[in-house]
Amino acid sequence: MAQSHFLVGDITANAEKMRALALQAREQGADVIIFPELALLGYPPQDLLLRPSLSGRIKSALSTLSDIDDIVMIVGYPHVDHHGTFNSAAILHNGHQKGFYHKQILPNYGVFDERRYFDKGRNQVLFDYKGITIGLLICEDLWEKGPIAELKKQGADLIISLNASPFEIEKQDNRKTMLAKRSRENNLPIVYVNAVGGQDDLVFDGGSMAVQADGSVAHEAPRFMNQLLLATLDVKTAKFNSQTKAPLTLSRESEMYQALVVGLRDYVNHSGFTGIILGLSGGIDSALTLCIAVDALGADKVYAVMMPYEYTSQISLEDAQAQARRLNVSYTVCPIFDAVEGIRHTLAPLFNKSPADTTEENIQARARGVVLMALSNKFGHLVITTGNKSELAVGYSTLYGDMAGGFDVLKDVYKSQVYKLASYRNRLEDTPPS
Repeated sequence: MAQSHFLVGDITANAEKMRALALQAREQGADVIIFPELALLGYPPQDLLLRPSLSGRIKSALSTLSDIDDIVMIVGYPHVDHHGTFNSAAILHNGHQKGFYHKQILPNYGVFDERRYFDKGRNQVLFDYKGITIGLLICEDLWEKGPIAELKKQGADLIISLNASPFEIEKQDNRKTMLAKRSRENNLPIVYVNAVGGQDDLVFDGGSMAVQADGSVAHEAPRFMNQLLLATLDVKTAKFNSQTKAPLTLSRESEMYQALVVGLRDYVNHSGFTGIILGLSGGIDSALTLCIAVDALGADKVYAVMMPYEYTSQISLEDAQAQARRLNVSYTVCPIFDAVEGIRHTLAPLFNKSPADTTEENIQARARGVVLMALSNKFGHLVITTGNKSELAVGYSTLYGDMAGGFDVLKDVYKSQVYKLASYRNRLEDTPPS
């Protein structure tokens, strides 16, 4: 089970990663290696699927894997022919494509819009290898009863499912419940391989599994980590060997924290930035954001700026400095009094002695945005903002001020969750960082 990250659009690098993983798996004695859904192109590919050149690039990449012998490769890829464009799985063995399967159930809810890009598959696909009949499914196919039941009817002994299932809170428990139900209903063992890593606003959390026919989990890969997981199936009994050590069970806060770390890490690295910069206020939102940034990228790539004004309290200055020192990040104090007063002086004739209101308050936030963006332009660091979902939901933020930046780490985290995540992160060390 090749639980690994495959970058959207980087077809050549994805194929090279598949090659390396296949050779490594073969050395470990594997007969079959399974990659995640659409791994050759990356998920979600979106409008890349509309490019006329895509079909040729995919065929060329698949051909580069043709010299890998003595291991079956189940490769997720987009299949394009005169019948349409399909979300597919290719069966590669000893230089030949032995067959392919097209995904039948196309999700079109939440973050999914597969009906926009893909045509629906119509046929079940099975193949025989080393005395066992294997049926193929792709992600959403397993969440419906029909596809796996039809494979069982046609004689499948084992189901292999390729997936790109994004992270949600407690999603792994839902997957286990679904897999247990499908395996018991059909008396079939299932291999479930999921993608891992961040892609734009999505995070894939892995958690690949091998499930027995009775619904019990025989093998489970760690969450949020690349993992080449080897499971052995006894062909005579159709049972997997048991995993010697299961991965750690993540709490609600720990899995949420890891998702934030992975999402930020991959967004920054894939975007080509050398580091990140943020405004550190001494408050809990920027404190938690700073912790996540350090855990994602390392302290040497994180730059914090405190931008005090006349209303900034002494304790805010002290707290911001203490946290920056505790996490060993670059820390700068840049007062914005002159900048704010300069803007107010410029606007005074235009305001025509109008009474002060939120306009003047927002000038402070916008001055801070100017400072951060200037530093970003000068030194090439990505500005990350620190607003949480509760603030964004009610408009408690300033356009072109604290909303100025390229990525908001806490954009999907409510304020109540901010406190829980901060408490979780503090418990990880003897000296709390926030």
